[in-house]
Amino acid sequence: MAQDTLNIDVSTASDGNVALFALGGSLDLATSPSLRAALLEAANGKKHEMIVDLTQLEFLDSTGLGALIGAHKRASENGGSVRLVTHEGQILRLLRITGLLEVFPVYPSVEAALADDARLVGL
Repeated sequence: MAQDTLNIDVSTASDGNVALFALGGSLDLATSPSLRAALLEAANGKKHEMIVDLTQLEFLDSTGLGALIGAHKRASENGGSVRLVTHEGQILRLLRITGLLEVFPVYPSVEAALADDARLVGL
C-alpha cells in the first residue's frame, strides 16, 4: 500500500505561462491540503494555466479529486485551465468512473498537454 506521502515537483514550462506539477506518492486525505494550497496559489497568481502530471501517483482518493476540482474551478474563474496527464491504469479508471474525463482535459504525456494534442476522451 502507498505511504501517506506526496511529492510535488513544481516547475514552469519553457514559455513561462504554464505551471507544471509532477506528483508522486499518495494524494489522499492526509496529503491533499498541500496540493490544494499549491494549486490555488498558482490559480490565484499569474499561472492560470496548469498541468498536473499524475503518472507517478500511486493512489488518489476523493479528497485528492476535490483538490483538483477546486483548482479547476479557480483557474476557470481566472480564464485558465487545469490539464491532467495520466496513462492507462487505476487513476485513469477513477477519472472515467467519476465522469471527470468530461471535466478535465486529460493527456497521455506532458508534451501532449503542452501542445493540447492527443487528448484522452471517453476511453
